[in-house]
Amino acid sequence: MSRKQEADIVIVGAGPVGLFAVFACGQLGMRCHVVDAFSEIGGQCIALYPEKPIYDIPGFPSVRGRELIARLREQAEPYHARFSLDSLAVGLRRDAQRLFVRTSKDEEILARAVIIVAGPGAFGPNRPPLAGIEALEGTSVHYWVRDPQTLRGKRIVIAGGGDSAVDWAIVLSDIAASVTLVHRRSKFRAPPASVNALMQLSGNKKVTLRVPYQVSALEAHERALKAVIIEDLDGERIRLEADVLLPFFGLSSDLSALSEFGLNLEAGAIRCDPLSMSTSVPGIFAAGDVASYPGKEKLLVTGFSEAAIAARSAFAFAYPEKPYHFQHSTDRGRPSASQVRQNV
Repeated sequence: MSRKQEADIVIVGAGPVGLFAVFACGQLGMRCHVVDAFSEIGGQCIALYPEKPIYDIPGFPSVRGRELIARLREQAEPYHARFSLDSLAVGLRRDAQRLFVRTSKDEEILARAVIIVAGPGAFGPNRPPLAGIEALEGTSVHYWVRDPQTLRGKRIVIAGGGDSAVDWAIVLSDIAASVTLVHRRSKFRAPPASVNALMQLSGNKKVTLRVPYQVSALEAHERALKAVIIEDLDGERIRLEADVLLPFFGLSSDLSALSEFGLNLEAGAIRCDPLSMSTSVPGIFAAGDVASYPGKEKLLVTGFSEAAIAARSAFAFAYPEKPYHFQHSTDRGRPSASQVRQNV
């Protein structure tokens, strides 16, 4: 039997736009229940670039992904949203007044409206086809780095040639005992400034580059990585002693979990009205990268604006009998949990 939960709004997605949606809904007195497929709050900011500077957030000349999520989480905390992490929103039913969102963890959340801010959808790492890699995941093999300090003094092999691989090679060069970057091509798919920094580190012997090579096998003992075997285009093999493998081959994203919602999905996004962020299904709104409309700019600042619009529209849908009075946050005063409705 499914566990029952109640909220004003179900927010699908706990990335930066999802966290701001919690705040925007809280400002309107609505309680939120957030569902996210990832095991940690923060979405791609945490999974892909927690240590990378972001330059287009208003008020922050530069802010790292991890810090931005910490600030957004702090902003949302007064409204005490409930979080269901490592969980997919997989089903929807409704009665005359409410929506019932079913999750993959056997929860059913009773709500008045839904805001989907799922970015590109549920995402997970592209796992390299290496025998025995599953047994090492979470101990010696990591697809994202939550805390670089846990890798201090380790012999690290990074596989990949994109932003994440190059960025982490640079960051970990001052932390790890050794860093070896393995890429099957001689060119890297990262910004020129990052590639230049990597080449400088390589010249200073702080990062070892193995190109063009690819990882072909792992050596391990009792769930501990001992070595990574790499191979070039001619089949020549090299054994690299290693404590940690970081394979960065991108993420696979999937919106199929929302197929039962009856949404108008197009090219991996949800078509919606930019004036209200409403979708083709009454009571369901979208914001962030998952929302699509003509002229859309996929920027975080755009997503924050969409979240505020979606929250206002969700309020009007959830409480049609209550007038909406626009107020600046300075007029509302300091956010507090007492502003949030108790009669969900």
